[in-house]
Amino acid sequence: MAKANVLNDIDTGPLGERMKALVAELYPICRSITGDGVRETLHRIGERIPLSITEIPTGTPLLDWTAPKEWNIRGGYIEGPDGTRVVDFADHNLHVLGYSVPVDTTLPLEELKQHCYTRPEDPETIPYRTSYYKEQWGFCLAHNVLERFPEGIYRAVIDSELKDGALTYGECVLPGPGDEEVLISAHVCHPSLANDNLSGIALAVALAEQLRDIDRRYTYRFVFAPGTIGAIAWLAKNRDRVDRLRHGLVLACVGDAGELSYKRTREGYAAIDRAVELIFEETGAPHAVLGFSPYGYDERQYNSPGFKLPVGCFMRSGPGGYAEYHSSNDNLDIVQPEYLADSLEKLLRVVAVLEGNAAYVNTAPYGEPQLGRRGLYGAVGGQTDTKIFELAMLWVLNYSDGEHDLITIAEGSGIPFAVIREAADKLLEAGLLAGDDQEVAAAPVAADVEGGDDADFWDEFIEGSTEVDEEDVFKDFA
Repeated sequence: MAKANVLNDIDTGPLGERMKALVAELYPICRSITGDGVRETLHRIGERIPLSITEIPTGTPLLDWTAPKEWNIRGGYIEGPDGTRVVDFADHNLHVLGYSVPVDTTLPLEELKQHCYTRPEDPETIPYRTSYYKEQWGFCLAHNVLERFPEGIYRAVIDSELKDGALTYGECVLPGPGDEEVLISAHVCHPSLANDNLSGIALAVALAEQLRDIDRRYTYRFVFAPGTIGAIAWLAKNRDRVDRLRHGLVLACVGDAGELSYKRTREGYAAIDRAVELIFEETGAPHAVLGFSPYGYDERQYNSPGFKLPVGCFMRSGPGGYAEYHSSNDNLDIVQPEYLADSLEKLLRVVAVLEGNAAYVNTAPYGEPQLGRRGLYGAVGGQTDTKIFELAMLWVLNYSDGEHDLITIAEGSGIPFAVIREAADKLLEAGLLAGDDQEVAAAPVAADVEGGDDADFWDEFIEGSTEVDEEDVFKDFA
């Protein structure tokens, strides 16, 4: 299982620039929950990773929903009393209310205002607004612009089409040796909004590119689908296979300067929850961990009570967590390569934990086994410091009872998971552990494996600051 540790060594710095380039490439495309903008976005993704496309006809039942009509837009504008275009879709695709029905009409200012959406609290920005399931039309514009409109007759034109068509989503599947899967999901329905969620799309693509060429324990399924209805559609079409899903993450808003954040699964202590939180703690990254709530991104569909899938949400600032959210200020300046690279680095470490986690059984549980005669005492695993490595073996041996997994041991010991995994590999080679790399169904939380009053002692011992005779500490292994 040491092969998963190669993910920890990937230099994500240059990959940040590559991800930012994909964000910039996709930014001008007008996307919605259906239509040619989604198809074009999926086509661009498919140029980087293998992607299969699913089209679901309008009217198809999808759990408690129905596949909506398909929407496409060619243009739209407001013409002022003097014939000048005062709002134009060509200038920014947020200017038209998403899913607006076609219109070509003249009307006075007061009536026009009933079809205009602004953000008075942020008067210079264009808000992002949609009306997917109620047929209407409208425009979004800066509040200050609307305030300057003179009285008079205006012309409102939206050249759009709402008709029977299809709902479209894409999947990239990287097969593993068995049926167990990890789901990575990113929504593809927002128009020119960079952080929400072109950053999530770019991160998912980068992760797929890195996983494509390594040996994998799991099958990785990347789903690029419109928010809400797309995830519901995928679940409806895959009800017979969701029991294969062992872990999952929704990726959203991962390119801004905010601290890393994670929203737990409905269960709250699934392996994916513990893996993400472990990496946040190990790397010392400023972060926030949020409990599950039925608000947010598509994790709420995957965690619905009928499915209860172990899918968390990996973010930085998250929905509504940054001032530019759902506005024209969520532009290419918000998403920066260094933050994308940092998100990818943490995500790769999480995947390494998922790939390497398992619960084993100590084959010599009565007393401590003699490591010296097996060549393990004083052995260094790779570049790992000898003291830490020997201590890691002690932790793994003591808690390998078939009930505690390696994440739990890393949590309780404070030793990096990669070292715990390496120690387990050495013990497996020596025949001191048995198991088939399977995870336990619900491993105990770290509170069951706390270091207690001796934790400070072991921290100092690892750092070499505690004066102690190693012969006394490890005398049973000599």
